[in-house]
Amino acid sequence: MEGMKTPMALIAIALAAPLAAAAPAPAPTTPTVTPADAQTVPGQPLPLHIGGRVAPAGDGYRRQWPGTYLEGAFRGTAALLRVGAGDAVLNVSVDGRPVARLVKPAPGLYAVRGLGAGRHLLRVDVASESQAGPTELGGLYAVAGTTPLPAPARARAIEFIGDSHTVGYGNTSPKQDCTEAEVWATTDTAQGIGGRLSRRYGADYQVNAISGRGVVRNYNGFAADTLPVAYPYVLLDKATRYTRAGWRPQLIVVALGTNDFSTPLHDGEPWATRPALQADYETRYVAFVHGLRAANPRAHILLWATDIADGEVAAETGKVAARLRAEGDARVSFVPVTGLAFSGCHHHPSTADDQAIADRLAAYVDAHPDLWSGR
Repeated sequence: MEGMKTPMALIAIALAAPLAAAAPAPAPTTPTVTPADAQTVPGQPLPLHIGGRVAPAGDGYRRQWPGTYLEGAFRGTAALLRVGAGDAVLNVSVDGRPVARLVKPAPGLYAVRGLGAGRHLLRVDVASESQAGPTELGGLYAVAGTTPLPAPARARAIEFIGDSHTVGYGNTSPKQDCTEAEVWATTDTAQGIGGRLSRRYGADYQVNAISGRGVVRNYNGFAADTLPVAYPYVLLDKATRYTRAGWRPQLIVVALGTNDFSTPLHDGEPWATRPALQADYETRYVAFVHGLRAANPRAHILLWATDIADGEVAAETGKVAARLRAEGDARVSFVPVTGLAFSGCHHHPSTADDQAIADRLAAYVDAHPDLWSGR
C-alpha cells in the first residue's frame, strides 16, 4: 500500500493544476499621483539623489537651471513628494515608467499610490525652463508601511552646456508657430539631447543652458548675461557660486553660437563687422573651455553645432576646437550636425531632431569608450 501513495498524489496534483491555472490573476495596479489629504503627515524622508544645481530652501531645494531631477528609492506601495513655489512642469516616473505630468502644480504634498509591493525608484524631472525665476522642489517621503532605501548612484556623468537647443525649447510641439505660453508648455529637457544621451549610457547629467544666450552675443543682440557669465553660479541671480563637490563629469558636451550668429548685427553693438564678432567669439569660447578644462582635467569636451546661419555657427565652432587642439588639448573634439528638420517651436529641434543629435554624439562616445575611465 505504501507504493500506491506517490502515484495517487501525482494524480491529485495533476487534477488540481487546471483549477489553479484558471484562477483569475490579480488586477494590475495603475499608479496615480494626486494631492495628498490635508491631514497627511509625511514619514521619513527618502535619501535623495539630485541631478542639477540646487540651493537648500527650507525642507526642499531652489533650482533654476534646466533638467533638475530628484530620485529616491523605497520598498512599499506608496510614497509622497513635495512641490514648492514657482511654476513648473514636473514629470513623475516610477521604475522608469511615466506616471504623471504635473503642470503648474500647487505647492504641497502629492501622494504616489497604486504601486505593487516591492522595491521602487521614484523620480521627478523638471521639464520646463525657468529663466524668469527659480522654482522649488521639496523632498520625497515614505508613508506608513514604506521603507526608505539608499538613493541610487551612478558611475557615469555628463554635463551639457548650451542654449535653447540644449534646453529642449519647444521640442515636443507639433507646430513651429508658438506663443510664449506654448513654448513653455512644450519644452521638455528630459526628452531633449541631455536626457536622451544620458539614458543611453546610464549616466547622471546636468543641463546648464539658457535659451537665447550666446558666448559673447545673445539672440538679436538683447541685453542679458551671456552663458559664460551666468555659468559659474547656482542660480541666475549670480548670488552664490556653484561648488562642484561630487560633480565630476567624464564628458562635457557644449553647443554655443546659435545666438551669436543667427541674426544680423545692429547699430550700437560692440562689433562693427562680422569678422570682429567672429574673432571675439572664438577668443571668449576658447577661454570658456580653458575654464572647463581647469575644473575637469580628465574630461572629454565635445563641441557640436548645427549648420544654421549658412554654416557660420559650425565653421566658428570648428575653429574653436582646432585652436584648443593646437594648444595640445587632445580631449577636445568637434561634431557638426546636419540634416535636422527644426520642426519644434520657432524652428527649433524637435524630439526627433534631439534623437538625431544624440545619435551623432553617441557615435563619438562609442568611438572613445575609455572616456568613462578618464582616459
